[in-house]
Amino acid sequence: MQLAAASGQPSPSRLGTRVERLPLARYTTIGVGGEAEIWFVETLEALAEAVEQPYRILGGGSNLVIDDSGVPERVIRLSGPLAKADLTPDPELSDPASGLIVTGWVGGGTPLPGLLRKLQALGWSNLEGTVGIPGQVGGSVWMNAGTRFGEMFDGLHTIEIVTPQGVRQVTPDDLNWGYRNSDIPRGHIISRVRLKLQQSTPEAVRERMEQADAARKGQPKMKTPGCAFKNPGGVSAGLLIDRAGLKGEQIGQARIAPEHGNFIVNLGGATAADVLGLLRLVRGRLAPELSGPLELEYEIWPEEAAADLR
Repeated sequence: MQLAAASGQPSPSRLGTRVERLPLARYTTIGVGGEAEIWFVETLEALAEAVEQPYRILGGGSNLVIDDSGVPERVIRLSGPLAKADLTPDPELSDPASGLIVTGWVGGGTPLPGLLRKLQALGWSNLEGTVGIPGQVGGSVWMNAGTRFGEMFDGLHTIEIVTPQGVRQVTPDDLNWGYRNSDIPRGHIISRVRLKLQQSTPEAVRERMEQADAARKGQPKMKTPGCAFKNPGGVSAGLLIDRAGLKGEQIGQARIAPEHGNFIVNLGGATAADVLGLLRLVRGRLAPELSGPLELEYEIWPEEAAADLR
């Protein structure tokens, strides 16, 4: 199903926020997606203006497939100070005696890989299990991204959330978070977080990061959104796809990765229609042996483009 996105000149910003109409494919790790009006927001004031009209928030673009016609809403990207990390320990919240470190504010637009490198150099532990995840902090918190070695909520103290109704701050204890789920509603923007870390050593943190990274060596290195499906009932979705003989299946320029069945890769020039076609192929092939449909890990924009996959 193709949906027509808005066209014409981008809306002006009263506060001087940079607004451009651009292809969303350049901001996703799979490299597909049509155009939208993008707001590059640097302050909470600018963010408050950006959410006055229907919007979507776009972080690092991992775990996301955007329709070839784009989206009609404005798309918000956190930039400037909202994409930087203040790792200075908060003296009122940290406890040097026990090694507890609570940082200053880390912007939701901060790239997660670079943040992990800084934490490793400082010898600060709790987030090394998220190594290899290509997204930004806000999106990684929203979906509680992680691996079997750890997840984002292992290292969170405070989460600042922005909606059209205002700004609020919550702690993990306020949320019913779990596997790949933060309990933060869709469309709410994670503007900043404070991290809760434990003093260790750079060597020990590096060792744990290397252990987690080694477990990902079989994953493809090409353009991909990441894992396509959640594991049903604790069974590996990749193993089920492999057993069904679907590794290497291809539609257009999208392929189920030969290295790992739960990844779809862009061979160069893939479209969202190609990717969605492969998702439907897998769901249909595995349906007879499962009690329910495989649940997507991917976000699909707009949702109507793949209503049959929800």
